[in-house]
Amino acid sequence: MHRFSNTVIGFLNLFTLLASIPIIGAGLWMARSSTTCENFLQTPLLVIGFVVLVVSLSGFIGACFHVACALWLYLVVMLFLIAALLGLTVFGFGVTSKGGGVEVPGRVYKEYRLQDYSPWLQKRVNDPRYWNTIRSCILGSKTCEKLASWTPLDYMQRDMSPIQSGCCKPPTACTYNMESTMMSQDPDCYKWNNDPTLLCYECDSCKAGVLEDIRRNWHKLSVLTVSMLVLLIGIYSIGCCAFRNARRAETDYPYGENRMTKVRPRWDYHWWRWLHNRREQLY
Repeated sequence: MHRFSNTVIGFLNLFTLLASIPIIGAGLWMARSSTTCENFLQTPLLVIGFVVLVVSLSGFIGACFHVACALWLYLVVMLFLIAALLGLTVFGFGVTSKGGGVEVPGRVYKEYRLQDYSPWLQKRVNDPRYWNTIRSCILGSKTCEKLASWTPLDYMQRDMSPIQSGCCKPPTACTYNMESTMMSQDPDCYKWNNDPTLLCYECDSCKAGVLEDIRRNWHKLSVLTVSMLVLLIGIYSIGCCAFRNARRAETDYPYGENRMTKVRPRWDYHWWRWLHNRREQLY
């Protein structure tokens, strides 16, 4: 029974080792692509893939071949992964707790306001370098081209994604007639342009739509991270048992900490042995 933990750890790490290969392959494939969105995602994929590969390889070797140092490395890295995943989960819930759309009278879709989101997210999308990357991503995805054939009735009856609502049209309350020049309107109304490469990509509503999309995806990811966190804690507990078994296997005594001292004596054993031999020679 004491070898059961080693077998479980070995199979689990063999599975994650094989799973890391397509993750690394996807990251390398994105690195060769010219699309901005894919280049933006390649670094996290490569980092995750290589970390999973190294951790799984260490755990598999340590558990199957009873290599205590490999299991020790596996447990240390696993501890850091659990701490990082816990921090990411808490941080994710913190920055995405605010937000959500505003109902538009007579419409199915919602509209989004930048000030409704956390200051950290606002700072990210207000950074020109970060926003230019996202803007290029939206243009490359051709999200707004899907609305080009919509009729006024479609805008009344059909729903939109947050990015479509914020980036592909001006705010619903905007009016563009002679009387509107004398009225105070949302600043986004003046940023709107019919040019397909401009539209409302510089509007605050577009940035808010992107944040809403991130918020929804982050909530979905948080469910996965919580599940992975529970699984990693369980694997880590089994790994501790496998590490103890590997240490025992190295001594050829599967049980008992005291017997290990007979095979690997304490640092002062040889000194006491030498003094004992000298005393016998003198007397």
